[in-house]
Amino acid sequence: MTGGPFCSGMIFFEVGPMKFVLAPYNGSLPQLTYNPYSWSKTASITLLDSPVGTGFSYARDVKGYHDIGDFSFSMHVVIFLNKWFTDHPHYQSNPFFVGGSSYAGKMSPIIAQHISQGYVVGNPVTGSDYDDNFRVPYAHGVGIISDQLYEAAILNCKGSYIRPTNKMCVRVLNTFQNLVSEIDVPQILGVNCIRGMLTHKFLSEEYTQLSDPSPEQPTIDCFSYRYYLCNIWANDDSTREALG
Repeated sequence: MTGGPFCSGMIFFEVGPMKFVLAPYNGSLPQLTYNPYSWSKTASITLLDSPVGTGFSYARDVKGYHDIGDFSFSMHVVIFLNKWFTDHPHYQSNPFFVGGSSYAGKMSPIIAQHISQGYVVGNPVTGSDYDDNFRVPYAHGVGIISDQLYEAAILNCKGSYIRPTNKMCVRVLNTFQNLVSEIDVPQILGVNCIRGMLTHKFLSEEYTQLSDPSPEQPTIDCFSYRYYLCNIWANDDSTREALG
């Protein structure tokens, strides 16, 4: 499961078996190629569009889109997995692990309590206080900020980086924020481009749909160019017809 929430699992990003061919868009359907680093080379993987309404997933009753929260989201996945293993009994003897990245890190442990041998999470969301407060030490750990700035943060903020209590801490955190704004946080080694394909929303908010108009085309050296191609591919009539 991917994060967001409401980010589609698709098959083109992260550990999926396919990726887009990075070429200037010429008006035709974007082309796909195999991902040589996909986890599907060593394991059977189900990439799930969840919660309902994400990607190509849908509910037959409009009530299915209401009251979607972390727990109901998790239980929907448990129901799906039970039905899936019932329909595909030859997979029941395989070791099974739930995987979730980012926001899905909140649901993976809940699901694992019901139907799995374990779970794996990548950059998981736990709680805003924990996650946001760890941004400063993490940025220092990966070399985004200097030792001097980190030491100033420790000295003046006393380990509390989200609710500063003195002016010096505020100054340090402003400097930190200015530095971080110069990079693309999800792709710190890539070009800092304006990302706008799919705005992150929370479960309580209205979310972006595949039918929304495409934003301004990013340049091909931007990681978000892949999202631009994905939007075109997913909304193409031939794609939808092929997927049923």
